[in-house]
This record gives sequence, C-alpha cells and structure tokens, in this order.
Amino acid sequence: MKVNILWTGVEYYSLENCVLTTTNSGSEANSVIIGLYDDKIYRFEYQIKADKNWNTTFVQIKSQFDDIKTSITFQSDLKGNWIVDGKHAELFNGCTDIDISLTPFTNTLPINRLKLAKTQKCQIKVIYFNLLKQEIIAVSQSYSVISKDEYKYENVPNDFEAVLKVDDLGLVIDYPGLFIRTEKKVSDYH
Repeated sequence: MKVNILWTGVEYYSLENCVLTTTNSGSEANSVIIGLYDDKIYRFEYQIKADKNWNTTFVQIKSQFDDIKTSITFQSDLKGNWIVDGKHAELFNGCTDIDISLTPFTNTLPINRLKLAKTQKCQIKVIYFNLLKQEIIAVSQSYSVISKDEYKYENVPNDFEAVLKVDDLGLVIDYPGLFIRTEKKVSDYH
C-alpha cells in the first residue's frame, strides 16, 4: 500500500509531502518539508524505515537551512542502540522511537508500534530532532489512548501535551496548533 499525504504546518509555516509505502516486511516514509522560519527558507528531507511491527530501523535527514546543507544517518539494532553516521552513539541508548519536530508522521511510529488499548498509557524514550534549532537529544514521552481516533501525547516531564486525532492507519489528521492534514491519497503498491 502507498499513502501520499500532505500536511500543513501551522506554527512553523511549512508544507510537507510524505509518501508512506507499507509492505509485509515493513514501512518506509520519504518526505520533503519546506517552509519559512525566522526569515530563513528551509528544506528538510527525511527517510524513515521501520520493520513490520513499526520499530524504527533507519533514519536519514538531509537539510538545507539558510543555505547550509547537512545530512545525518541513524541506524538501530532494535535493542536500544544507535549508530550515527557509522559510530555508536551512547547518548541515545535505550531510545525506541524518533521524533522529528517539523512533522506529525513520527507520532505514527509509536502509535502503531505500541498498539495501546483504551485507557492504557506508555512512557517511551525517543531521539528528538529539533530541526530548526539544529539539535538532537534523548527525551521521554508518553502516549495514551483516549478513543479509537484520539491519542494524548505528552513530553515528560509534562511541559507539553496535545490530543492527536488520527485515522485508521495511525496517521495524524489534526495536531492542534501545529499540523493539519490537507490531503491523503491511498493506492495499491505495485
């Protein structure tokens, strides 16, 4: 299955086109985000690979921010260890998921991986990519199910929370104040 999604970033004035391809062996997301921040035009591309259980195995982010280009690659051994550009990164030991600041797609990864039942809550450790500040840190987050199509997302300690509305694929429809899905097209993958 192939899903072509368009998200509009509200707070950071962005537009994202994400193509998610899902097969029996896993999923791959390829996306381009463009926008304007602090009078600077930015462009970020990411590729994320996950296994069939939505465990993140690979992340590559290419950026162009104020005419400065960068690229970084993360690979997981699925045991909480990460290789960053070919070197083990102890700072991220124990992280199970990733969170990229300019996209709601990375919320889909833990939502689908955790498969929480109603009223269940789970705290996870994630690698947080704050693209506009150009920093990468390990943080704790929690997810809990409110209803079939609503999840509560929290930073831990609780300095930010939001109720995310998602579709049947776990893709964000509305992330209040940050992102709104503008369009979604689903097709069979051949």
